[in-house]
Amino acid sequence: MYTAGFIGIGNMGGALMTAAAKMLDSDFMVCDFDGKKVADAVEKYGCASGTAAEIAENCRYIFLGVKPQMAEDACRDLIAPLAARTDAPVIVTMMAGLTMDTVRKFCGGEYKIIRIMPNIAAAVGESMTLCTRTDDVTDEELMEFFRIMSASGKVDLLPEKLIDAGMALSGCGPAFVCLFMEALADGAVACGVPRKSAMEYAAQMILGTVTLMQKTGKHPAVMKDEVCSPAGTTIAGIRALEANGFRSAAMEAVLAAYEKTKALK
Repeated sequence: MYTAGFIGIGNMGGALMTAAAKMLDSDFMVCDFDGKKVADAVEKYGCASGTAAEIAENCRYIFLGVKPQMAEDACRDLIAPLAARTDAPVIVTMMAGLTMDTVRKFCGGEYKIIRIMPNIAAAVGESMTLCTRTDDVTDEELMEFFRIMSASGKVDLLPEKLIDAGMALSGCGPAFVCLFMEALADGAVACGVPRKSAMEYAAQMILGTVTLMQKTGKHPAVMKDEVCSPAGTTIAGIRALEANGFRSAAMEAVLAAYEKTKALK
């Protein structure tokens, strides 16, 4: 019996597997339609490979990393091996928009479910992962899950009704930040800064700003005011952002992601 199994090790599933491997050593199984990804994981971590059915049969925590549109088909392979088990595994789903009740339906039984919404930064231990559970998941099982996830970053437990809204920020947000970072770098390039330097400056600026906010506990509005000198260069840039609807665009991005998540149901 393995502690964990990962069905789907693409961008998100692979990021979680990378983080979990730090806590599990080789005590896990992997499965993916991409044979090279599986072979690479086995070589790098010394883990086992198998089919989805074998993971459902042999793992205590079963991570579902397939796309929500493929969920029902993917879960069909789990129905028989899950039904044959005499113990009670925990199914961990990271599929956007699918409730725990839906995952139970797809898997064919009232199984223990932990639903998570991580982000891609799990691969470097800096994810903000949102988490909820069915009532039958014990505190001990949740603590073991937290241990497995501890190398992925922060994990926050909240009601399932808030998961989709939180995911629109923490799950989709890395793409929004990357777009912002690229746009800032483009602006510097337009001013004559070499592309490579501009990207490095933008990335380090964002990292430094976030680190400062977390370490000081200051509200971002306070930090913004501290940088904006009267009649200075920064307030001129802030004015340009506001004139072009920056705040509204950021809010609408989160809302659009949330509405799309609801549509996946």
